[in-house]
Amino acid sequence: MKAGIFFTGTGPILILTSYDSLSDPKLIEKLAAKGIKKFIAYEVSVEEVKKKYGTHFDIIMGDLHQTDDLRVLDYDGHHVFHRFSLKELSEPTYHEA
Repeated sequence: MKAGIFFTGTGPILILTSYDSLSDPKLIEKLAAKGIKKFIAYEVSVEEVKKKYGTHFDIIMGDLHQTDDLRVLDYDGHHVFHRFSLKELSEPTYHEA
């Protein structure tokens, strides 16, 4: 499981995914199907996400089935941006269609 903050045209969103990387072509294809064709993504620790989101994280994970590979945990850009320190972010992954 990976967690990533994706900075998109409408602001940051927090995603959980079962893909091995935030640049996986199948993940990029899923995001494009949702209208996200350009982004800068930063991996964040799943454990930190779990600590910061608590019960909400558990609910989303409880709803995640083995065949599911993508869940948006938080789409409130202001909330996502202020919940994580910039020091917690990994090296960026860039994508532009």
